[in-house]
Parts: sequence; C-alpha cells; structure tokens
Amino acid sequence: MESSAASRRSRGVRWTVAIVILILALTSGCLVIVSPGEGVVVTRFGRPVRVLLAPGASLKWPIPIESTTPIDLRLRTTSSGLQDVGTRDGLRVLVQAYVVWSVPARADAAELFLRSVQNDPDVAASQLRSLMASSLEITTSSFDLAQLVNTDPSKVRIDDLESRLRRLIGDQARRVYGTEIRQVGIERLTLSTEALQATIQRMKAERDTVAAQRSAEGQRQASQIVSEAERDARITLASAKAEAASIEADAQTKSTAIYQQAYATDPRLYTILRSFDTMDAAVGPGTRIVLRTDAAPFRMLVDGPTPGAGKKNP
Repeated sequence: MESSAASRRSRGVRWTVAIVILILALTSGCLVIVSPGEGVVVTRFGRPVRVLLAPGASLKWPIPIESTTPIDLRLRTTSSGLQDVGTRDGLRVLVQAYVVWSVPARADAAELFLRSVQNDPDVAASQLRSLMASSLEITTSSFDLAQLVNTDPSKVRIDDLESRLRRLIGDQARRVYGTEIRQVGIERLTLSTEALQATIQRMKAERDTVAAQRSAEGQRQASQIVSEAERDARITLASAKAEAASIEADAQTKSTAIYQQAYATDPRLYTILRSFDTMDAAVGPGTRIVLRTDAAPFRMLVDGPTPGAGKKNP
C-alpha cells in the first residue's frame, strides 16, 4: 500500500512539473519582448499584421499562428561615394552625397522592407547607394556649374540640388524598399581637371569684367569731377573778373571825379601835377632820353614854375 501511494505521488509530481513546463512554454511562445531602438513585426501566417514599437513585453498567439521578426528602426546613414556626374553646361564634377534613412513604423512599410531586402540593412544600404548614383546624375544635369561652384554665395544653389535629390530618392526608396528618407545632403563636391580649368577661366573673366566696370565707373567719376572743377573755376574766374572790373570802374569814376575837382580848384596846379605824373610814368632809373625843352611838360625844367601857379583865380 505504501509503495502504491508513493508511486501515485511520484506520478502526480511528474504531471505537475510537465504541466508547469507546458504552461511556461506556452507563455514564452506568446510573449514578445521589444528592445529599445527596434521594432517587432508580428506576422500571422507569414503576413505582417502589426508593428510593436514600445519597449517592453507584449502578447501574441503562439507559433505557428503568429511569429515575430525584429526590425532595426534606428536612423542609418549611407554615403554614395564620389560620383562623376555632368552639369547642364556640359562639364563634369565629382559629387558625394549622404542619405539618412530608416524603416517607418508601419505594417505596410515593414512588409515591403522584409520582402524587398529580406530585413537586411546592409542590402538596403547597397540598394540606396545605387539609387543615389542614378539620382545624382539626373539631378545635377539640371544645374550649371556656376550654380554649384561660385565665389558669389548668392548664386550657389546647393540647397535646391539637395531638395530635388531628396524628393527623387525619397519617392523611389519609399515605393521600392519601404524605407523613409529623413535627410539628403551633399557631403563633398570637387572638380575634375577640365572643370577646374573652366572654373578658373570663368572666374578670371568675371573678375576682369568687374575690374573693367569699376575702371569705367572711376573714369566717369573722374571726368565728372574734372568737369565740375573746371566749371567752378570758370565761374569763379568770371566772378572775380566781373568784381575786378566793377572795382576798376568805381576807381576810375572816383579818380575822374577827383581830377575834375582838382582841375576846377586850380587848373595850373593840375597841369603841373599831371605833367609830373607823366614824367614819372615815362622815366625810370636806367632811362636815357633826349628832351625838347621848348615843349610841355619838359619846358618847366628850363623856365621853372609859372609865377602865380597854385593860386586861385580871384
């Protein structure tokens, strides 16, 4: 009896352990752990039905009804490497672009990502590099070299190039691979030998044009300044001549008035003084002259002053 009871107890313990193990196995099969920085795609009979994003534990139906596939939802960066592309004006440039992408947290996008690249981020990056190479060739063909490389920042249109590149890559990446393009930028832009020589020649021509324009403007301003100075000089000289003529006329008027007053006061004295003035003007320190003493005004040198000169007539 005791052995039979012990055997029943032993079987009961084994069944209990088996049931606990089965419950734990079922529980583990229905439990989904979501780690930070990733999502879990829950597929039902191979078809994605939902994406779990919140870190922690969630429940699902056990296998084979539902299964899980972890997908990295973090941002990734992929570089195109240097690409030799052509511009609209027929020159070649070397451009290197980068793209920031991720898998969006949507069931349709996750399904497309799983189907197109088998949930392999490296395969997706390789496909995006090929897509960027063709997109760079298409996009840069819409710009002149001067719009990509220029000493005048206002003429550079790198932002437009990046915007067009993002639209072109983003549409194809979303439609073909189920990835979302977050950012596209030009990482490096350099010139080939041919393009570099053309750029140098263009910059030299632009500098020569600017120098010629500034030289012409300087000559125009210099001519204007000289013309204005000559005009002001002519006006000043004419004004000075007019003022001098006015002063001379006033002086002659006053002199004539004084002569008339002197002559009216004493005609003889006036005649003598005018004779002295004439002699003073005609004879200098080194002058030698032969004079007639019988003619005025040199007759006074022989005859002397006329008696009564300087007296007023009664």
